Order: sequence, then C-alpha cells, then structure tokens
Amino acid sequence: MINEYDIRVLPKIASAEKFLKEYIAQEKAIAVKDITAVQVLRRSIDARQRTVFMNLKVRVFVREQPTAPVLLQNNYHDVTGKPQVVVVGAGPAGLFAALRLIELDKRPIVLERGKNVTDRKRDLAQISRQHKVDPESNYSFGEGGAGAYSDGKLYTRSKKKGDVNRILSIFCEHGANPNILVDVHPHIGTDKLPDVIKNMRQRIIACGGEVHFQTKVTDLLVENDQVKGVETHDGKTFLGPVILATGHSARDVYQMLHRKQITIEAKGIAVGVRLEHPQTLIDKMQYHSPKGRGQYLPAAEYSFVTQVEGRGVYSFCMCPGGFVVPAASGPEQVVVNGMSPSNRGSKWANSGMVVEVRPEDLPLDKDVPPVFNVMQFQQTMERDAYVNGGMSQVAPAQRMVDFVNRKMSFNLPESSYVPGLLSSPLHFLLPTEVSKRLQQGFKAFGKWSKSFLTNDALLIGVETRTSAPIRILRDNVTLQHVQLKGLYPCGEGAGYAGGIVSAAIDGERCAEQCALLF
Repeated sequence: MINEYDIRVLPKIASAEKFLKEYIAQEKAIAVKDITAVQVLRRSIDARQRTVFMNLKVRVFVREQPTAPVLLQNNYHDVTGKPQVVVVGAGPAGLFAALRLIELDKRPIVLERGKNVTDRKRDLAQISRQHKVDPESNYSFGEGGAGAYSDGKLYTRSKKKGDVNRILSIFCEHGANPNILVDVHPHIGTDKLPDVIKNMRQRIIACGGEVHFQTKVTDLLVENDQVKGVETHDGKTFLGPVILATGHSARDVYQMLHRKQITIEAKGIAVGVRLEHPQTLIDKMQYHSPKGRGQYLPAAEYSFVTQVEGRGVYSFCMCPGGFVVPAASGPEQVVVNGMSPSNRGSKWANSGMVVEVRPEDLPLDKDVPPVFNVMQFQQTMERDAYVNGGMSQVAPAQRMVDFVNRKMSFNLPESSYVPGLLSSPLHFLLPTEVSKRLQQGFKAFGKWSKSFLTNDALLIGVETRTSAPIRILRDNVTLQHVQLKGLYPCGEGAGYAGGIVSAAIDGERCAEQCALLF
C-alpha cells in the first residue's frame, strides 16, 4: 500500500526517516515495521509562531518496496545536420533554449562572450585579490551567466509562464541535488552549480550542437527586416535565426541595437545596497529563539517589502549563510551581489535592499538618449561607488542604524566582502530618493522584527544589477522582436525574466517559437 499525507511536525522529526516512520506509525495507526520507506515530496518551514514546524508532503510505503522519484524524460538526440539556431549567451536562458532546441530537432550554436565556467573562476578570484575586472569574464559574463557564481537560488513566481518542475527536473538530470524538487525555496549553491552547467554544455555538444567561448557578438545580420545571423568580434559569421539571451549587464548589446535603430525601451529597475547581518542574529530573529536555529533547522531567511512614497522598498536575493561579492562587469565600477554555498555555512546573512526606480523618476540628460536614461543612472551609481572606494574594488559601507540616523560609522564590523570596505556616508552618496526611501523602509522593517534594525548590520554599496535597465520589445505571441523576424529577445537581458528559473522558462519558450520557423 502506498499513501500520501500532509503532515506538520517538529524539525527533529523531519530531520530523519527514522523519526518520520515513528511519527506516521503513531498518527496513522500503522506498525513501524510495516513502513518500508517514507519519501518527502514537499518541504517548507513555518516559523510564524514561537514553535517552528516543518510542513511536509510525504509518500509512505507500507509493505511495499519504494520506487525512486521519476525525473522528466527528455528527448535529447543527435541534431547533426539539422537546421541551426544561433543562441547568444550561455546563461540559464541560453542553455535551456539550446537544450529545448535539441528536443525540437534543431541544432543550437551557442556563442558566449566569456570563458567556460571553470576558467571563469580564476578571473573572479582576481577581482577580489588584485581588484582587476576582466570585462569579458566576471560575475556577469561567462558560462552560466550571472547566476553561476552568485548563489544558484531557484525560487520563482513565474509559474503562470511555464513549468517550474520541468526546469528543476532538468537541473537534477544534469547533476543537481534532487532536494531541489522537494524544497519550497530550492537552492543548488554556488559551489555545486558550475558542475551542473558544465554537464549541460557537454550534453549540447554530445548531441551535435556547438558551444563557442570568448566569442563576442558585435552585430546582427539583417536582410529585409529579418535577422539572418550574427557577426562576432573576430569577423566570423554564424547563420540562422537568433535567440538573444545576453543577460542584464550586456550594455554594449543595447548600444548596438540602438545604433541599428532596432526598437528598445527604458525599463524600471531597483537599486540600493547589500545588507549584511550576522547569521546568528537572523536565526534568533526568524526562529524566535535566543538559541538560534539549533541542530535541525537551516540558516534562516527573511523577506521584507513595503511602499514608501509610491515606490517599492524590498529585500532581494536573500543569501543565508552567504558572502557579499564584487560583481562589476567593467572598469571603474563597484557593484556588489550576494551568494551562498550549498551548505549555507558562513557566519553572515546578506540580501539586496533596494528601491524601485521607474524611468519617469529620472531627469532627462540632453547628452544621453532617453532610452538609456535608466542605464546611465545605474552607471553613475556604480562609478560613484568606485570613486568613493579609492578607485578600486573596495566598497563604501556604513552601519545600518548610522545610515538611518545619517551619521558616519567610525568603525565597521567584520564582513564577508573580501576586497575590503571603506566607511562612507551612504546616506549622502546614494541618490537622495533612494537613500530616503531605504531609511524609511528600514524603520518599518525594524518595527516588524525588533532586532533587524541594528548597528551590528552593515550596508555595502552599491546593488544595481537587480534587473535589466532596457527592454528589447517582442511580440507577445511569437516572441519575435516587434520589428525583426528571426530575432527572439530572451531572458533577463531582454527584460522578460528575473532569476535563474524564470530565465530558463523564457529560454524554452523562445526555443519553441523559434522552432516553428522551420
């Protein structure tokens, strides 16, 4: 007999199959010896009350041999000699587009401006150690895209646009821990995700596709309002319809499109800081216990959102047990981001704390085309942080209460940010409306969670790469560009996704529409 139950148990009971068998036996009047296995199908934490519970959906095998969960069976096969599609970018949108194209009997040619995921790691180390940013190989550019080395969280609200479980299943098929199919907030970890990405690339090549690194697309080949292919920095051409999945930091791609009079528009973003607390403080706050998370609970997360003067103020990309990293993608920039290893084992917790900025909020600059106004705002913040940090990857920082009270911090707590910090008046350096709204937001969050607003927490500037500042306009049905046939703007860089899973879903959707051309 096989039954499924929804149960609510203490963390210790959820921690081991032995405890689950004993609990289910008692609750369902089944002999423990008759329960051959308990599989957890879904897992979430309920920490709303003083006593923390785990909500589980379980499959119980009674006098039955357990069967392993069945992953999605994908139809990957040899596409050598099949019609080819050019996929620009090897982030989640590009990689999932390429795999879906193979299923649809099309041959993907993946062009990535950065390095492969292994070689890329060396360049990331140079940013922290020598403060040198390779503009083609950094936290934004390279195999795996911006998510490969900045956390690997797989939480999304994009269920209306695609099958999230399908995306998670494909990750598992390529080496991710099957726990991501169980946890409500799945997380691969920045230490595990590179191997998964490598396996995806090897699958593409084994099926007859191509993956080219350090191959920067500099132009689109257009005839009679139809994209026929691309040209790269070394003068090579690759022919076929184009899925453009270049990520939210490919500013040169936006400029190229604008020069060619291809329709794009300014898009709202959110900007602010990285906020870093001691993880023990967040554990105590979220689990309502002076002892913190104890033996059976994971590093605690949080999520805050409010409205201040008509604009959202919210936490973004929360990384429990994580690190703050330097995420600049070019010279004369300081940009920060957060990441967590799979065990979420560091002594810090961080998240972006950002304020919504819309195109109409910004004054026009006569020297900047209006379509680039938001991007220019983003660049100015990053340049100011670079100058304030001493023209290096040292980042400006300030204690949290000092920021709210508009006071300098005369010393700073220990931080995970390796390049170094410089005590700075972020309340003055940030744009006025951003600073003011963040201050009001922090006061509200501090009222909701008393220990959250503390001078033991640290603001590190600046967080600007929450999403693309440009949208590349496309038809809602065909997903082709509104002006050009054969061009499929895709993922975060096109303004149609926000994170690994939603980008992957959009990559698959673009591949499916592109395959209809043949």
